[in-house]
Amino acid sequence: MEPLKNMIEEKISKKDSNTRNPFKPTGAFIGASWTALLVGTIGYCVGLWNATMTLNEKGYYFTILLFALFAVISVQKSVRDKAEGLAVTELYYGLSWFATIAAVVLLIIGLWNADLLLSEKGFYAMSFSLSIFSAIAVQKNTRDAKLIDDNEIKL
Repeated sequence: MEPLKNMIEEKISKKDSNTRNPFKPTGAFIGASWTALLVGTIGYCVGLWNATMTLNEKGYYFTILLFALFAVISVQKSVRDKAEGLAVTELYYGLSWFATIAAVVLLIIGLWNADLLLSEKGFYAMSFSLSIFSAIAVQKNTRDAKLIDDNEIKL
C-alpha cells in the first residue's frame, strides 16, 4: 500500500494546477443532468396541472413522482455506499430497491387503467423516466464532486 501512496503523492506534486481531475464530473454533464431533471419533473407537473383528470388522480400521479425520485436516490446512495465499502444494511438496500420498483409498477398500473389518450400516457411515462434517470445522475454527480472537493481522491 505504501508504494501506491508514494506514487499518488508523486503524481500530485507533478500535477499542473490547471489539470482537471478525471474523476470529477464535467460542468457540461452536471448541467445536462440538472437540465434533464428539471425538464422531466416540470414537464410532468405541467402535464398534470393541465390534465382534465380529477384532483385525486392528479395527486396520485404527483405522489408517485415524488416517491420515485426519493426511491432512486436511495438506491443510488446505497449501491454507491456498498461499492465504496461503507456499511449499508440489507434492509435499507432492499427497501430502496422495493420502493423504486413499486413506484414504477404503480405508474404503469395507473397509466394502464387511466382514461387518457395513448399520447398522454406516453408523455407521462417518458417524463417520469427522464425524471428518475436524471435524479440518479444528479445524485452521482453531487457525490463525485463532493468526494473530489474533499480531496479524498487525488492524482
